[in-house]
Amino acid sequence: MSPEVTLSSERLYEGRIVNLRLDTVRLDDGTVTKREIVEHGEAVAIVPIDGEGHVLLVRQYRKPIEQELLEIPAGGVDPGEDTTACAERELQEETGYRAGKLQRLGGFFSSPGFTSEYLHVYLATDLTPSRLTADDDEAIELVRLPVPQALGMIASGEICDAKTIIGLLLLLKPDRSSRPVRFV
Repeated sequence: MSPEVTLSSERLYEGRIVNLRLDTVRLDDGTVTKREIVEHGEAVAIVPIDGEGHVLLVRQYRKPIEQELLEIPAGGVDPGEDTTACAERELQEETGYRAGKLQRLGGFFSSPGFTSEYLHVYLATDLTPSRLTADDDEAIELVRLPVPQALGMIASGEICDAKTIIGLLLLLKPDRSSRPVRFV
């Protein structure tokens, strides 16, 4: 399979968080079509586990779906910011805790059919209280759950946020290396 050839690109919108562009592309068979692309920078998602084996989740209202979601802390990487530093900052802003140990679990494209967003997933342990001021536009409630209960909430559909599902499932990797677990 060959890459699609971009014939033209038009910037439709430039925002604080995302940009939207419309690309005209040629497919392998010669067909010319359009691709709507949401440009979004890198982001981080953090799976914070406290000393009692609880995962710290955040409950927040998400306007695009008009409902509250239970999620792992996450946020966008600022220009020039290291992803590890971003994970440390977002953890403090959203949970009020600092990690004594931060380990990268992996990463993924959130929805490559229309967006360029890539999320780096970190495990945060050895947590100590340390609050940073959260963003002005965020209303967050901290929720502590035993990890097995959180995993059960994935199966029941109570946790339905992709980054949270992926982050929690990455905890199941036996050696927590970058090698994926095979489920056969």
